[in-house]
Amino acid sequence: MKTGDVGKGRGDGSLVGDRLRMVARALRQDLLTVSEPVAERGRASEGWLAWRPALVVPLVIGAVIVMVGGTDEYAHRFHLGVQAGVALAGVQSGALVAALYRPLAAWWVTTAVTLVAGVWAGGRADPAVLFPWSGVGVGISALILFFVAITHRPRVVIETFVIGYGAGMLCVALAGERQNSPSGGLALVLFAIAGVVGGALRGRRVARKQLVVQEEITAEERARRTLLEERSRIARELHDVVAHHMSVISIQAQVAPHLVENPSEELRENLAGIRQNAVEALTELRRVLGVLRSEDPSAEAVRHAPQPSLDRLDELVANVRGAGLSVTADVLGTRRPLSPGVELSAFRIVQEALSNAMRHAPGAAVRILIAHHRAGLVVRVTNTAPARPVAPSPGAGHGLLGMRERTAMLGGELAVGATPDGGYEVSATLPLGESLGEPMGLPVGEPTGAPLGVLPLGSTPPQPEGTP
Repeated sequence: MKTGDVGKGRGDGSLVGDRLRMVARALRQDLLTVSEPVAERGRASEGWLAWRPALVVPLVIGAVIVMVGGTDEYAHRFHLGVQAGVALAGVQSGALVAALYRPLAAWWVTTAVTLVAGVWAGGRADPAVLFPWSGVGVGISALILFFVAITHRPRVVIETFVIGYGAGMLCVALAGERQNSPSGGLALVLFAIAGVVGGALRGRRVARKQLVVQEEITAEERARRTLLEERSRIARELHDVVAHHMSVISIQAQVAPHLVENPSEELRENLAGIRQNAVEALTELRRVLGVLRSEDPSAEAVRHAPQPSLDRLDELVANVRGAGLSVTADVLGTRRPLSPGVELSAFRIVQEALSNAMRHAPGAAVRILIAHHRAGLVVRVTNTAPARPVAPSPGAGHGLLGMRERTAMLGGELAVGATPDGGYEVSATLPLGESLGEPMGLPVGEPTGAPLGVLPLGSTPPQPEGTP
């Protein structure tokens, strides 16, 4: 033999040895795991596992019954004696109950009982007996294999099927004259049915879990995307409002020196500084929000159109009435100039509330209430119960997220919820502080008039000062 042939032979032997070690390692990992599968641990409330406590008592009763039948078979048909029959049948019946929580361990036990009974009985068993499993044993083995199939992956099921069935066929081969026993075919059919049905149920449960997880991830991503889109829209609107005012400040600071006769040098420097700061602030704001504006797919004329305010409330109500919704609008208190942010947020909240009423409460009557107070603006949109059944909506409450974002941006409060008569109500309080997020309130000593704050759902707001 050449040296190369010897090296080649050693290489082939080493490769075969590595493969055998890999197979042995896989079998040890798959079949010598006594605890519950990792994929199932902590998920006892899912699928059939939730019924395990309820199945214990019926299985115990069934185990006692099959123990009596198994004892009779092992003692009289396998001719092993009463004591051996009680021991083997008792161990096998106990494995049936243990299979609820430790299916692999129970499978090992019932396979060991089959081997012991088959080798021990040898050729002494009656010809009519299902050798080497026995009639009771083949049913218990199939049921335990079913428990293995619904808790373990298919590879483990195939391994247990092959080893368990192979152990029985080994006993048949050792018996010699029982090689043609029909029990092998019956065991093959029962084991195959148990493995296929259990694997199908496990696959269905796993697919359902994955679908639920995917739906949760999709809903979270959709909510996050909607929230980001709403924040981007608010940022663009805020940019338009702030840019307008900063531009006005810059122009006024530039024109102011020309309106004063013989302005001092200090006045010119201060006004120039004001203009410079306004221009720099406007530049920084546009730099930060420039990406958002560049991604806006709307037309240029629409992008630079004036933002809506409460002055367009009548137009909004008219459009909604044209769509078939019954709407009434009331304005309480003395109208006073509001900041563009409050005007825009109030308009958007009313707009979104009307859209929700049209979508979720068909045929309902809607009332809009705008109450002007000294310290803030109360916006309330209430609809009655729907006049006809409402089809399930695919929405996930993203409009409410936008309302909360707008209200929180202004330092206000928002309350939404069902009314006692079966309708729905949205109530927002927008403060008129000099800075965003400033708590609502009036200077000490000034009368407060009607109290402000988010009112209880379904209550009647107090009349502001100046209301007839």
